[in-house]
Amino acid sequence: MIDYETYVQIRNYYTRDHLRYSQVAVKLGLDQRTVAFWANEKKYHPRKTAFKTSKLDPFKDQIIRLLETHPYSAKQIFQRIREDGFEGGITIVEDYVRKIRPPKVKPFLKLVFAPGECAQVDWGSYGSVRVGSTFRRLSFFVMVLCYCRLMYLEFTLSQTMEHFLGCHQNAFRFFGLVPEKIMVDNLKSAVLKRPLGTSPVFNPGYLDFASHYGFKIVACNVGKGNEKGRVENAVGYVKKNLLSGLDIPDFSVLEPLAKQWLDTVANVRIHKETGKRPIDMFADEKPYLRGLPVSPYDIGQTSQVRASVQYRVSLDDNRYTVPAQLAGVRLTLRKYPDHLGIYHDSTLVARHARSYDRKKDIQNPDHSKVLLEQRKKAADQAIYMRFLSLSDKASEYYQQLGQRRLTPFHHIRKIVALSEIYSKEQVALAIEDAIKFDAFSSEYITNILEQRSRLTHEPGALHVTRSSDLLNLTIDPPDLSVYKTGGDHE
Repeated sequence: MIDYETYVQIRNYYTRDHLRYSQVAVKLGLDQRTVAFWANEKKYHPRKTAFKTSKLDPFKDQIIRLLETHPYSAKQIFQRIREDGFEGGITIVEDYVRKIRPPKVKPFLKLVFAPGECAQVDWGSYGSVRVGSTFRRLSFFVMVLCYCRLMYLEFTLSQTMEHFLGCHQNAFRFFGLVPEKIMVDNLKSAVLKRPLGTSPVFNPGYLDFASHYGFKIVACNVGKGNEKGRVENAVGYVKKNLLSGLDIPDFSVLEPLAKQWLDTVANVRIHKETGKRPIDMFADEKPYLRGLPVSPYDIGQTSQVRASVQYRVSLDDNRYTVPAQLAGVRLTLRKYPDHLGIYHDSTLVARHARSYDRKKDIQNPDHSKVLLEQRKKAADQAIYMRFLSLSDKASEYYQQLGQRRLTPFHHIRKIVALSEIYSKEQVALAIEDAIKFDAFSSEYITNILEQRSRLTHEPGALHVTRSSDLLNLTIDPPDLSVYKTGGDHE
């Protein structure tokens, strides 16, 4: 049974500070089951329990003394009290030993950091999020300044090297400054390997980045994540305070959301360890942080790719075009979180915004121009060859067209089309006649063909009819009364 003061402490740790049952149990020296029961009780009510005797009661003091002298197991305790006359079973002994044994709490040194000395970084993951027409795993990067606890948060769709370095770079811009060292876990972006008994082998790309910004990399010992407890607590805080129960319609809403949350919640709250707001303590830490370099580090990551026969390169399940003449050529791809650069012999040949959707074909219309021009030239050549095959005079006609018309190919295209309507012989004859008449255009050829297609007949002989019946015609006299009527008006 606990008192009211202990009940209030349990409720505060659980509801206000969001500690787990095990954490509360360690802080108050209670059994985890006791904490679990009272943490979910909204009112304090002393439980009335009937007093029951137990076969173990005469041996309880002896058990306590044994446990105080040595961490005996419940089975060892059971064997010893059996020798002294205990007649019960081992289960009741195990329950009692579990209840009264002092909790095994592994001690950790509390790390203290000077202003500007260190920042800690880590990744977090939280399910998946919609991106366009698909879903991708949602990751987030956290950097915490160890002295003031000021936090930077950025959501990403990948944890690859360019994102890792890009998030560092954005965090430095957010703080406006750089710490003396950065503490990381043994993730591959930072630590390639950690041979037993030797110093860690850092990723060369991360080392070069650190040299550019002037900070030192410090890797946690293997299995010692507690050494970067500040950022681990921050990752948990992001999940519990920001993401828990949050409806995220699309990845695009997370960037402004993270900025607002940092400015209005995370960095202006009263921190439970320092008792002060991180933003206020940051003002004290700023003079001890390093300034940013004049130019930012190029965080792009390079890989070799080969363009497909459709002059495209693939990344993240999407395809990006390059100039058509580079189909099948080996190229250099430089990846950034927000865009891609594609190079051929150190020359930039394509640049695209990076897509995190899936099955998208990202095109630059200019990349197809060469191919389209080649196809047009091939089609034009085929039409020219067809024109030459129409007549022996076709070549002469084309030369004359070129001298008289600005667009000679426009005319021969139409003349070739006429060969689909009229026979080859008719078109050939029309070309020869057009040369004779000095008529050089597709319209002249059309007129000649149309004129010759019309049917014309020679006039027949005049036959005079000599039948006598036709000579004896009777004609009625004309009616002259109309003229008299007209004269009455004079």
